[in-house]
Amino acid sequence: MAASMRTGKPTADREGGFTYLAILFFVAILGVGLAAVGEVWETASRREKERGLLQAGRELRDAIGRYYTAPSGGTARYPSSMEDLLKDNRVPGIRRHLRRIPVDPMTGKPDWATLAAPGGGIAGVHSRSEAEPVKTANFDRSEEGFEGSKKYSEWQFIYAPDPKQMLPAMKTTR
Repeated sequence: MAASMRTGKPTADREGGFTYLAILFFVAILGVGLAAVGEVWETASRREKERGLLQAGRELRDAIGRYYTAPSGGTARYPSSMEDLLKDNRVPGIRRHLRRIPVDPMTGKPDWATLAAPGGGIAGVHSRSEAEPVKTANFDRSEEGFEGSKKYSEWQFIYAPDPKQMLPAMKTTR
C-alpha cells in the first residue's frame, strides 16, 4: 500500500500544482515585460510627436517671417490671421507662404494658439497642449527658450525681424 502512495495520485497532484505555479510565474513575467515595452513605446511615440511639433512650429514661424519680409508695396507687417499665410492678398495674383496650416501633433488639430505681434497681427504660434514635454534640453539655437518648459504650450514659435529681439512669452490672442 505504501508503494502505491509513492507512485499514485498524490504525486500527480504535486506536479499539477508545480505546473500551475510555473504558468502563473510565466504570466507575471510576461505582464511585466509587456508593461515595460508599452512604456518604451509610449515614450517613443511622444518623442516622435515632439519632433513633429518642432517641425510644424518652425514651418509656421518661417511662413510668418516670409509674410513679414515679402515685398508688398508698403511697410512690413505681420499677418492678421493664419489664413493670410495661405493666401497673401497684399499683392495681385496668388502668393502662398503655406499650402495648408499644419496639424499640431499634440492635439491632432490645425488649431494653434496665436501670439500677438507688437502693433497688431500674429508674430507666432504655440500648441494648445498642456501636457508635459519629454524633451527639456538640447534644443536648436532658435528654440533655446524652450529649455525647462513644463508644458508644450510654453514652446512658442515666434518670428522677430531681428532675432536678438525675440519676444519671450508673448500674449496669446486666441
